[in-house]
Amino acid sequence: MVNKVNPAAPQISALSPVTEPVERGTSPGHDAWLRLRQNRLAVFGGAVLAVVALACFLGPWFSPYGYEDQNLALGASAPSWPHWLGTDVLGRDLLVRMLYGGRISLAVGLSATVVALTIGVVYGAVAGFFGGKLDAVLMRAVDILYSLPFTIFVILLMVFFGRNIILLFVAIGAVEWLTMARIVRGQVQSIKRMEFVEAAHALGFGRRRILFRHILPNLLGPIIVYTTLTIPSVMLLEAFLSFLGLGVQPPMSSWGVLIKDGAEKMEEFPWLLLFPGTVFSLTLFSLNFLGDGLRDALDVRSSKD
Repeated sequence: MVNKVNPAAPQISALSPVTEPVERGTSPGHDAWLRLRQNRLAVFGGAVLAVVALACFLGPWFSPYGYEDQNLALGASAPSWPHWLGTDVLGRDLLVRMLYGGRISLAVGLSATVVALTIGVVYGAVAGFFGGKLDAVLMRAVDILYSLPFTIFVILLMVFFGRNIILLFVAIGAVEWLTMARIVRGQVQSIKRMEFVEAAHALGFGRRRILFRHILPNLLGPIIVYTTLTIPSVMLLEAFLSFLGLGVQPPMSSWGVLIKDGAEKMEEFPWLLLFPGTVFSLTLFSLNFLGDGLRDALDVRSSKD
């Protein structure tokens, strides 16, 4: 085809297709990751948690002291070159005991949260999906359990079944699932009315498949956010139980046990409270920063940059 207006212009065949640049799509997970990286507090919280976890699980391997090693002649000594954070009243290295205690505290937080999420997600999903009388019965049971003091319930479990570190995980997780159940129930009730769920019903899929393959995957955002917010509350509850003598038993330690011991000697040996309390507070702040960042990043209503 000849251009009559400008013969010198390049000739374009009428049959040649006109290609336009195609914009590549991004997944919701990639968009959430980009939003999370832009949140400086969340990145700071995640970095601090990674450093604390690595130090707790790898640090004791490089220390010449064990968490049970005592030096009664040394007693409670201030920080020095051999003992960077000092020693406790029994002459045990405080840094090593903090690292071992961090293992216990983090394990309690993670394990009890997994127990709480497993119970809460299944319980709330079943109540919200099936509805009717089953929903009414299940949620009235939740209301009754909510009326009981959580701490008293945990103490009763610990006293009745005995003081055991594994039981501590289960006991705390058994009282932390109620809020998760309510959150999941409300989300499931909203999602089950959407078109893709009705399409799954029309295709003849069973209820179990619809619930676990189509509805629950769409709840990963709220579940992940609530997980990061549950771990700090679980760690605080373990610290409170340690103050009552129902937590981790000697010679093992946790951050709650170390804070309890430090509070008893804070006037004479302030470093026994200062160092464990600082690390514990920093970890809790980091978890909350990360939880807030994940909440904002996983919000589907957030606009793309």
